Amino acid sequence: MERSTPLAGPRMLLKRLRDTMARAESVEVTLGEVVRLVANEMVAEVCSIYLLRAGEVLELFATQGLNPSAVHATRLRVGEGLVGDIAAHGRPLALDDAQHHPQFAYRPETGEEIYHSLAGVPIVRAGRVLGVLVVQNRTRRQYDEEEVETLQTIAMVLAELVSASHVVSPNEVQQVDGIGLLPLRVDGVQLTPGVAIGRAVLHEPRIVIQRVVAEDVEQEKVRFLEALRGVREDVDRMLEAHDMQSGEQREILETFRMFVDDRGWAERVREAIDSGLTAEAGVQRAFDDVRTRLGQSTDPYIRERLSDLQDLSNRLLLRLTGRVATDPSTLPDDMIVVARDMGPAELLDYDRNRLRGVVLEEGSALSHVAIVARALDIPVVGRAPNVLARVEAGDPIVVDGDNAQVLVRPAEDILQTVHLAIDARAERRRKYAALRDLPPATRDQARISLNMNAGLLIDMQHLDDTGADGVGLYRTEIPFMVRSEFPDVDAQAWLYGRVLDLADGRPVVFRTLDVGGDKVLPYIGAFGDENPAMGWRAIRIGLDRPAMLRRQLRAMILAASGRPLSIMFPMIAEVTELLRARHLLDLELDRSRRRGQPVPERLRVGVMFEVPALAWQLDSLVPHVDFISIGTNDLLQFLYAADRGNTRIAGRYDSLSPALLRLLHFVVNKVRPAGVDVAVCGEMAGRPVEALALLSIGIRSLSMSPGAIGPVKAMIRSLDLNESAGFMTTALTQPDRPLRETLRLFAADHAIEI
Repeated sequence: MERSTPLAGPRMLLKRLRDTMARAESVEVTLGEVVRLVANEMVAEVCSIYLLRAGEVLELFATQGLNPSAVHATRLRVGEGLVGDIAAHGRPLALDDAQHHPQFAYRPETGEEIYHSLAGVPIVRAGRVLGVLVVQNRTRRQYDEEEVETLQTIAMVLAELVSASHVVSPNEVQQVDGIGLLPLRVDGVQLTPGVAIGRAVLHEPRIVIQRVVAEDVEQEKVRFLEALRGVREDVDRMLEAHDMQSGEQREILETFRMFVDDRGWAERVREAIDSGLTAEAGVQRAFDDVRTRLGQSTDPYIRERLSDLQDLSNRLLLRLTGRVATDPSTLPDDMIVVARDMGPAELLDYDRNRLRGVVLEEGSALSHVAIVARALDIPVVGRAPNVLARVEAGDPIVVDGDNAQVLVRPAEDILQTVHLAIDARAERRRKYAALRDLPPATRDQARISLNMNAGLLIDMQHLDDTGADGVGLYRTEIPFMVRSEFPDVDAQAWLYGRVLDLADGRPVVFRTLDVGGDKVLPYIGAFGDENPAMGWRAIRIGLDRPAMLRRQLRAMILAASGRPLSIMFPMIAEVTELLRARHLLDLELDRSRRRGQPVPERLRVGVMFEVPALAWQLDSLVPHVDFISIGTNDLLQFLYAADRGNTRIAGRYDSLSPALLRLLHFVVNKVRPAGVDVAVCGEMAGRPVEALALLSIGIRSLSMSPGAIGPVKAMIRSLDLNESAGFMTTALTQPDRPLRETLRLFAADHAIEI
């Protein structure tokens, strides 16, 4: 259908909307005037507004062109029909033949059977879909990009109107369909174990934009530049603070500072203001555009940059709307922080004494925020879909990290059950704390080396808290991942030296840089591997870029400053790789001697056994290593050709499978006679049942997350190793019997705490 009159420019249309809204005597009348105005300006036979009601139901609130009797009578579930599809995905839709689309749902009371083309956009505020704005035409009409953008601008105005006016009142919402604010369960992924109860604190503030339509565009541009200058000054002051002169938080702030100065993004905001929006609406529109384009990316670097941009947008909106940041004194004493995503510094901004748990729409177990939360013993559930849109500030929430669930507004009986579980967990922790100073020795006096895994300085406090013998795995890559450039030797040496200082004579095993796969360095970029887990990563990068590996080894030698030093090379698949790595280490030792610098009092070199091919090279390997540490996470997926990140098969292959345990038993028997120590530092070591199996096949050194040390030590002190070793020898010959259940029965019969 050809337009009889040209579409009004966005600025003129916004002025007409403002005048219409100013004249209207009620919200219902306003919505009616808006649909008439939009239908007229866009030369559409139909314009309709659907608003979201309780139970994820979209109700027709206003229409020009459909039967008037359909208002408040026509309802669609989110995901039902084209309108429901727009709401479900939060994205525009433009069709020249809507009736033949597979999502089309006919409602006879509307009389819409005569309309063929349709364009609709979600009415969105603060990332939450509040409704849908739709236009329709009888003929097949190709809606162009300008028309869709105009609808999006109108929808932004409607979002603020609907939100501010409470056109769907809270009391009414609770009654619709008997659903409303009743209890809700959201399933996610465990990032950090534990259980907590608290009140929701929304990390991303929902800032109300009171003015959407600009009266003076040039003045709005000035307001934007002043706000941007203010944010820049705030960040500079933070960087000048005494506790920001070095470390990971400074690196994060410096990266954020780059976003404040990004000209491309600022230009997007100015273009939005030129269309007739206020400065705050322009900031929101520019961020929404970027989030739409990049929000589906799985690249960790892009996801982190999007989080930075969200933070910048919020800071600007706070300034433009005259709001101040949340006063910590107004936050509840039992905070459950709910966010799309967070960085570790943002998490540390919250009072640890009041922070109970975290819920994220995104995140992974290897993300920085998850690692810091684990060090603080805070339960975290990630990948909780649309949780921000389904939780209000102050809602009671249960974060069940053990079962990867979030319970929103739980019933009283559920709360009582959770409180009992938390009390029981606290009692177990008190019991484990009482074991801190007792040795991890079995009933038949076999001494087990019980160590912890670490990756940040904040982890080191747990050495004293848990009574661990030392650090069996220090992941050196985490400080590399939060920086915008490769850290120099002095920065690395300071960090490793500090780790050794905090260890206070207890052994620390430093693993050299293990990046690649799902751990990306922003200054190296994406590697483009089709199969990242088996691609260019870990020691392969170090050997291909020897200068990078040599700088890290040099820093470790400097940090040791004559103290004992243990270095472990990851992802060794062939003995020649180890020999090349040792050659680089020897070069750095010679360099230190020539310069008169102290070399380690005792140097221990080991490898991570995580590639099965190494099992058939052990005879050639053992003369060149002092220890082998088994990384069961990667070893299990390589052994079974099963991606542990694939939810369809993640639980398919049991870590207590006879095949894996026989392989580990073979390694122990092969290397121990040569005087080579064998340890396990993967997740398997931190689970009491799996640890029982590992000890029973000859492993005598385990390394795990700090929270797992208490339960594993309790298991060790209740175990007779001679009995369990004999039992395991027999059990491994019976592959048809589930070994996990067999071990549980054995533990129950012999009073072993698992």
